[in-house]
Amino acid sequence: MNSEFEIRSLNVNDRRTRVKVEVFLAENGLRLDTVEQYFGIFRLEEDDILTAGGLYHDIIKCVAVRQDMREERLFNMLVSHLMSVAMQNGYFSTKVYTKPQNLDIFNSLGFKPIAQSPHALFMENSLSELNRYKAYLATERSHVTGSNLGLIIMNANPFTKGHRYLVEQASAQVEHLFVTVVKENLSLFDYSHRLEMVTRGCADIANVTVLEGSDYQISAATFPTYFLKQVTDATDEHIRLDLDICLRHIIPSLSAPGSHWTRIAGSEPTDPLTARYNELMREILPQQAVDFVEIARLEQNGQAVSASALRSTYDLTLLYPTSIPYAIGVFAAEALREELNLTPKPGLIDRQDNGAHGDMNHAVMLRSIRAIEPYFIQLAAMGNHLELPTAQDIIRCGLEAEKAMFAATNGINTHKGAIFSMGLFCIAAANSFYHLQRVSPDLLQSAIKTMAQEIPAAHDTHGANVRQQYRVKGARDLAVEGYGQLFEQWLPFYRQHVADDCLQQRLLLYIISTLDDNNLYHRGGEQLAHEAQQRCAQVLQDFSMENILVLNDWMKARNLSPGGSADMLALTLFAAHLLYNI
Repeated sequence: MNSEFEIRSLNVNDRRTRVKVEVFLAENGLRLDTVEQYFGIFRLEEDDILTAGGLYHDIIKCVAVRQDMREERLFNMLVSHLMSVAMQNGYFSTKVYTKPQNLDIFNSLGFKPIAQSPHALFMENSLSELNRYKAYLATERSHVTGSNLGLIIMNANPFTKGHRYLVEQASAQVEHLFVTVVKENLSLFDYSHRLEMVTRGCADIANVTVLEGSDYQISAATFPTYFLKQVTDATDEHIRLDLDICLRHIIPSLSAPGSHWTRIAGSEPTDPLTARYNELMREILPQQAVDFVEIARLEQNGQAVSASALRSTYDLTLLYPTSIPYAIGVFAAEALREELNLTPKPGLIDRQDNGAHGDMNHAVMLRSIRAIEPYFIQLAAMGNHLELPTAQDIIRCGLEAEKAMFAATNGINTHKGAIFSMGLFCIAAANSFYHLQRVSPDLLQSAIKTMAQEIPAAHDTHGANVRQQYRVKGARDLAVEGYGQLFEQWLPFYRQHVADDCLQQRLLLYIISTLDDNNLYHRGGEQLAHEAQQRCAQVLQDFSMENILVLNDWMKARNLSPGGSADMLALTLFAAHLLYNI
């Protein structure tokens, strides 16, 4: 029979193909969800979809069979293919999100049910990972006494004073409180860092155990709409599935005979999805002998303290103190991503163009930023003390960051300058906050000057050669001066034009036109460096995207890339976020 049919990969990013798939799924009572790969089964040399389904990581999704083909074995053929593709992608266990009426079909293919809601079924073809997690939970429970137990599940993106307040209030209502951190890595703050923040933030509360997360709680498999922060007609099913997993697997694994449970959550004044999650917990949990308690959010200056507010305003005062280095480090990396994603830019890598670079691209730069982000956190942690760190400690961490960068980029120098400048800023910002509970421009500059003076000047580098040949300031010179141009010119320009939709492009042009960019001197010499400055000043005066593209072509033709200016743009954005919450 299979010789009559063929499996084809379908590119759902192509508009015509996507419409075709959407129509097919709609005819079968489904809709297209987020998938990474999608496949259809067709008769040879025909174009009508008979069966189709997709993959998102290890999850089989959006599977449908045409009504008149349901007696054929095309379903098995498709699912077997999807399982094979998932295994080729490195997933040795496959999950499926399907309708309850498909239970027997997937059972016959080796899938076992994990959770169910009225209109959805979540299954997996191996329960080894779930059983491993349940065994881990049982081990954690064995260290705990008491039968009146509580559970909080939090994303903590990042861990704020509001999260700490919730834990404090909850821990006072139960004998022992378990706090689970959402594992899915779809947040600004990496899971490992969120787990560290919550663990450190709760370490002094005796009756609290912080648990690792899993792929079975508020994950892309069980609760995909959570990460979209949208209430859709699928949201209730996702919530019910997530709660069913908690009731079937999580709470029993943490229980002993006689245990009484309370699920605890903070109130949600702004996010409709989280508010709906709380509503369904209030409805469903008591039916299974689990209490639900909602605790009013902590407020600061009349506003609810939330991680989303912190991410949008960069207001470090919302953070629990142990989270400060994490936020500063992540915001530093985010400023580098802002610079990278700014499009178009003259001579530099952006989303559409590699500028004057033949050895790197946007993807390489993103890998580099991910690789060095943990070291910005480490450097900020060094500054989160009364005294500044020693030059030796700073250099050691900087060299480790460079090593991670080169490993991620196969030896390409993408962010060596940024590691130096942004690293000093991270230390200084954390130290300023430690002393004043805010980031002060004066303390920021003072700390940077102090640290830079203790760091020896580099030798036998492109920057050192440019500095010697053309008598212009190098990276260390700018730091020893406390980045005077940034505070006296670029930050005021930023604040003056903050409402401009093209602010970042204008700021970059201003920086290039006023900075002796060592990269321009190294690539083009003094004459071309000066001409690049003049052309940027002209485009700034006669600003348009078309003129930026013309400038980009001019720089690319001369192999000019203002990489030092790009670093200073990221640094200025970082400073504006921390100093002025903009």
